[in-house]
Amino acid sequence: MPKYIDIHSHVNFKAFDEDRDEVIRRALDNNTWVINVGTQIDTSRSAIELANKYEEGVYAIIGLHPIHTGASFHDEKELGVGGVGFTSRGENFDKEKYRELLKDPKVVGVGECGLDYFRCDEASMKKQKEDFISQIELANEFNKPLMLHIRNGSTPSTSLGQASSPQAIRNAYFDALEILKQYSKVRGDVHFFAGGLEEAKAFLDFGFTLSFTGVITFTHDYDEVIRNTPLDRIMSETDSPYVSPVPHRGKRNEPVYVKEIVKKIAEIKGLREEEVAEAIVANAKRVFGI
Repeated sequence: MPKYIDIHSHVNFKAFDEDRDEVIRRALDNNTWVINVGTQIDTSRSAIELANKYEEGVYAIIGLHPIHTGASFHDEKELGVGGVGFTSRGENFDKEKYRELLKDPKVVGVGECGLDYFRCDEASMKKQKEDFISQIELANEFNKPLMLHIRNGSTPSTSLGQASSPQAIRNAYFDALEILKQYSKVRGDVHFFAGGLEEAKAFLDFGFTLSFTGVITFTHDYDEVIRNTPLDRIMSETDSPYVSPVPHRGKRNEPVYVKEIVKKIAEIKGLREEEVAEAIVANAKRVFGI
């Protein structure tokens, strides 16, 4: 087994077209396994193709990202350091096409799926929820864990005791959890967790793990969540090519840098890095069946 695992990367993205195999080989040579995640049908297919190039240590998760459920523009600031602005053409979720992809033995989960309320109107939210439910149903059918993408946004809201107001923060975490409680028979991971203690406790109580990115190496915003998350429910990820950790900020991120995130989790929790690394690998094996 590896020393480290990056449970959420996008080496299947165009940012790695020039050196994709070198990036994967660098991770494997440094005792780091990689799960590449699809965001549309094409990147889901490429994640599978990449996984099948390697006998061991590279896996795929396939699904439709909520920002791709409709046409939209995403700028560099929104995507973070290393991001390149793009326009999403929008994709109509085709359950049968994704069902075929799920038959590949290198596919270990469904996602990244969920809710993204950033710059999102009510019609977009409705479409996101419909496609989220469809992907939950597929995960149930194949007994595969979910890889969740959840992001809050400023929209009118009356849910969870919030007053209706154009400036209210619509909590995508609790909206997603409400859907999961109604439809999901499986559990999984909340990727790039960016909620607070209340959201963390709600997802942990429901049986999900939480994963953290390089963001934790340059802000203390999530220290309290990490301290209060049991070691057997925590994961490490890079979300490559985005949000490179210290000391690699400003560069394109890649899976081999996940060790910096593990190191920071250990520091925050006051534990030995080896203990945290070992636990995270065990968590990934349990959740993704690898």
